[in-house]
Amino acid sequence: MGKALSLAKLALGQVSPNPAVGAVVVKNGVVVGEGYTRPPGSAHAEIVALEQAGDAARGATLFVTLEPCCHFGRTPPCTGSVIAAGISRVHMAMLDPNPLVAGKGKEELEKAGIKVTVGEHEKEAREITEAYLKFITTGMPFVTVKFAVSLDGRIATRSGDSKWISGAESRKRVHYLRYISDAVMTGANTVLADDPYLTVRCGGVGGTMHKQPLRVIVDGRGRAPLNARLFKQPGKTLVAITGVTDREKAAGFRQLGAELLEIPSRDGIVDLRKLLKVLGEKQVTSVMVEGGGILLGYLFDLGLVDKVIAFVAPVIIGGSGAKPAICGTGAEKMADALRLRDVQIERFGNDVMVSGYVQRDSEK
Repeated sequence: MGKALSLAKLALGQVSPNPAVGAVVVKNGVVVGEGYTRPPGSAHAEIVALEQAGDAARGATLFVTLEPCCHFGRTPPCTGSVIAAGISRVHMAMLDPNPLVAGKGKEELEKAGIKVTVGEHEKEAREITEAYLKFITTGMPFVTVKFAVSLDGRIATRSGDSKWISGAESRKRVHYLRYISDAVMTGANTVLADDPYLTVRCGGVGGTMHKQPLRVIVDGRGRAPLNARLFKQPGKTLVAITGVTDREKAAGFRQLGAELLEIPSRDGIVDLRKLLKVLGEKQVTSVMVEGGGILLGYLFDLGLVDKVIAFVAPVIIGGSGAKPAICGTGAEKMADALRLRDVQIERFGNDVMVSGYVQRDSEK
């Protein structure tokens, strides 16, 4: 299963809205076939592995990171191919919560006489498919907040300068995080202050570049400058505005090729819950939010954040006017502060990356 999980990671960033899945066919202790999910409309992981195994699949064991599908979509059901190949045993890391599957794939395999085991390395499989799992059960994208801070919790100096708090290795990691995300979101203030590209500038699988994430600019009043660099980059840009945006400015966004999405305002800003719902309707399964502090604050206050990734650099900025990572209302008491679960810590150069999932009230 460890090999299957490694293969599944190779599909990240290429297969949304489908889940990233890995599969391995083993016979007599030897791997005879392996594969991972191909882009939508192409073969699923199980099919790739079975085709590679050929006749050796008969009587073999299939290890797969997610329950094989049992319904017709863009491709035929994988369960039929597993049965036809003569697989004798299937180890699946987890069941697929998709209502069209949800245990039905397991039942179909068992009815065909195949022995099925569920739950091996389930935690790791859930992490790989975390965006898919939320999207397929709620219709909403999985929201990851990413920021880089100094040791004293600042994302910029009092003048707004933020280049660079984190080191080169951390920034390279951020490009990978963008690569595996469907969309990257930021606010108008960040566009004005940093003029970011919001693109992936590192290779995907095999060093090739497969896609750019959708750039989403939360810009209720249409303040992003038309000469901003992100409008000139490959890939698509969506600008979320409210009804108060100047019509001439809106026309300018369209002329640059950006999609304009008018969202009702909430407390004077774009209704972020509504925006995420619309993105889900566009089959955006994952959004990585890269600031600034005001946008992040609203997302946390509204309970819309699923995961946090913070790069902490060994730098002291100081000053009461320096920019904090998170604004918004925040917690009044420490007992009300948001806490993370399943925390992981990694080192990138001199920086430390802390990641974890926002702990909901039901999990406390």
